Amino acid sequence: MIRILLAEDQAMVRGALSALLGLEPDIEVLGAAADGESAWRELQRLKPDVLITDIEMPGLSGLELAQRIQRHGLPVRVVIVTTFARAGFLRRALDAGVSGYLLKDAPAEDLAEALRKVHRGGRAIDPLLALDAWGEADPLNDRERQILRLAGEGRSASEIATQLHLSHGTVRNYLSEAIGKLGVGNRIEAYRMARQKGWL
Repeated sequence: MIRILLAEDQAMVRGALSALLGLEPDIEVLGAAADGESAWRELQRLKPDVLITDIEMPGLSGLELAQRIQRHGLPVRVVIVTTFARAGFLRRALDAGVSGYLLKDAPAEDLAEALRKVHRGGRAIDPLLALDAWGEADPLNDRERQILRLAGEGRSASEIATQLHLSHGTVRNYLSEAIGKLGVGNRIEAYRMARQKGWL
């Protein structure tokens, strides 16, 4: 049996995935979490073979969850199922050790086959995205990405500095670096471009 944990913040999608996978004779859905932190706790409690996660979730994104799994060396394979058909997200997912990356509009049987392939030690990546992923590289580092995301949410440099326990000047430097790397005029343009390319 392939033992699965689902991490998906939309209740209807979570329920549908759970029901569909429950029909497969060799797949058992152990549980489901509505956000990244809950998924992290459930991972340690249930010890599944495979985690299926979305990218954007409250608190801890699917990519951050994959990075944490990789850092802690947990023996669980990660499959991302998302609406984000962006090469930047796929590159970051692969860097975080993700074994599968599928789009939510793929046929249901593709997901079950992908889970079997990943469980056997293979990879299951949407083929069109895989081609795109080797295009333009993400120029941002993790801290620039984190600060740019907060700036894009409307936080001031002072608020970001307080939240991340950094000095105001350090936050401004990171923002300037990100703006310079992306070749745009200000933080809002930088945020928009990075979002569009899947780098945030």
